[in-house]
Amino acid sequence: MRAVVHEGAAGAGGVRVAEVPAPRPGPGEVLVRLKAAGLNHRDLFVVDSRGPADPWTVLGSDGAGVVAAAGAETTVEVGAEVVVNPSLDWAEPDAVPEVPAILGVPANGTLAEYVVVPAGNVVPKPAHLSWTEAAALPLAALTAYRALFTRGGLAAGEHVLLPGIGSGVATFALAMAKAAGATVSVTSRSPEKLARATELGADRTIGSSGDWAAELGEPVDLVVDSIGSATFDACLSVLRSGGRMVTLGATTGPDVELSLRDLFFRQISLLGTSMGSAREFSQMVALVAEHRVRPVVHHVYDLADGPRALAELASGDQFGKLVVAIA
Repeated sequence: MRAVVHEGAAGAGGVRVAEVPAPRPGPGEVLVRLKAAGLNHRDLFVVDSRGPADPWTVLGSDGAGVVAAAGAETTVEVGAEVVVNPSLDWAEPDAVPEVPAILGVPANGTLAEYVVVPAGNVVPKPAHLSWTEAAALPLAALTAYRALFTRGGLAAGEHVLLPGIGSGVATFALAMAKAAGATVSVTSRSPEKLARATELGADRTIGSSGDWAAELGEPVDLVVDSIGSATFDACLSVLRSGGRMVTLGATTGPDVELSLRDLFFRQISLLGTSMGSAREFSQMVALVAEHRVRPVVHHVYDLADGPRALAELASGDQFGKLVVAIA
């Protein structure tokens, strides 16, 4: 089968399209013929962390397709249209694994014509989504869902701030928060991204270098941040007393200074999150289906252009998800 693999030199230099053996499902597993696969920044972290001593691996964590074969002890029907949950061996929200396992290292991933996953890691594709939209869901939408609802406890009528709108996680968080009846404010350095966020339903848009508190006009109940050190102080400053901040990334750096007095006097809850469980994945897909949420897809590439798609992902210029069409 054709696949986008990493082998050899660290980084983009080791990424290529290759012919590799097609996998076969074992007991409790299914073989999915992929229609499309989505890209995540995790794919960039994977290729940058590998080197010449590592064996080849198929990249990609997100995917959607049709069940082509099922191993023994499975109840999934061949021919079922499914979305793949890339989070392996994590069943319940509170049973957080010490080191989460994800498709695309250690297990071969979704940037290929076929992938084998445990039968419990596929759920029915929402009928209103195209294949490219469905493939954009898994990792980013799961992360956004857990951040907003499991960890952040977002409720209808609350106000959530999403710094750095434009990433897959942030665009999903915007759509899900609006579906849940929340007020949503976003920030960005890009006027174009702020305009797109307004089109998607954002209630307030703020330039990253502006006065967040003044432009918000009120403290917020929840902040979901993936930027890290560059926005940490600003995020805390706009929270109401008793508010919550969920952090899920550190693109500008992981190190911050924190006044414990500010934290305990204002009774702020500071929470971390990453990915999510199988139960949350099913809940996320149900929310997407019920509210007919549509992922924001920035561009669709062919499988042969997988390396070029990763290069665009590294540029950070996209708004929403990059997707690779496979079949």
